[in-house]
Amino acid sequence: MAVCNQRHLAQRGLMTALLALSLAAGCGREPAASTSATVATTPELQPVELALNWYPEAEHGGFYAALIHGEFEKEGLQVTIRPGGPQAPVLQAIATERVPFGVINADALLLGRAQEADVVAVMVPIHDSPRCILVHEESGIQTLDDLAKKPGLTLAMNSAQPFALFLRHKLDLSQAQIVSYPGNVVQFLLDKNFAQQAYSFSEPFVAQQQGAKTRSLMVSDAGFNTYTSALAVSRKTLETQPELVKKFVRASTRGWQHYLQDAQATNAHIHQQNPEMKLDVLEFGVAALQPLCRPTGTAESEFGRMDPDRWSSLVQQMETCGALKPGVVDPAKAFSNDFLPAAAQP
Repeated sequence: MAVCNQRHLAQRGLMTALLALSLAAGCGREPAASTSATVATTPELQPVELALNWYPEAEHGGFYAALIHGEFEKEGLQVTIRPGGPQAPVLQAIATERVPFGVINADALLLGRAQEADVVAVMVPIHDSPRCILVHEESGIQTLDDLAKKPGLTLAMNSAQPFALFLRHKLDLSQAQIVSYPGNVVQFLLDKNFAQQAYSFSEPFVAQQQGAKTRSLMVSDAGFNTYTSALAVSRKTLETQPELVKKFVRASTRGWQHYLQDAQATNAHIHQQNPEMKLDVLEFGVAALQPLCRPTGTAESEFGRMDPDRWSSLVQQMETCGALKPGVVDPAKAFSNDFLPAAAQP
């Protein structure tokens, strides 16, 4: 990850303070006391692990809600949630059955399937992607198309990620200086001509706390809309332990519905697991997640269900921008709605 440039000696103290504050967004850092979360051991419960793709934060809220509100226990499961991080090998752990369940985004799952990791999404809580490009209101940039029109713009993003490949394919970004994503909002706060990748429920809040007026340009508005925080399992687990998968999916679905209705207790638990994830950031996060988890027109009974056309479109987009080789990934094999509660199935 890129190290932010310190322009003047006078800025160093400011940057140090801002860096500490920016860590609350859950980006590119390891929490001081990141631990696994589980409930008290009960002999009659089946022990199960869930591996996260990042440190505990709002995007995992429903899984933690299922844990602390006893939804997993109701299904006879003793669940341990393992925090992730920047290099967390979640997909590999699922594919090799080191853990039965993991949390992963749809585009990452497809990249894994291209490498012969037979991992399948069985429930998705965040239907619309929170991925955005964060800009200053003062920059005059109001849409993604405007990124090509802003002289002197610096755009920080991980260029190898599918969303970045898609944006570079779809938009004319030849005039922008594209740099590595720094993992915080320090440079963003220092430069009105600096834009960066972000999640709409984290970095914008941290920047606004420091007085910045921000605008979030949703990548989904350009058509690249990946399912986020999908619950995934290996094909072998689906075939050999279908009842376990159904139990875990049912509990997770109820947990997410609980989190979206009342997140207070769950946020306190997430903060305990990841002290750098402050309660005000988590409160902002769950509010920002509401429309992403429950898009307009989506019935409550469809929560968690995935659209085959969305998967097909995502594969096509990733092929077009070069993230996937054509014909390597079959979108129909990347997901299954069969393990959702009956009301959420087509």
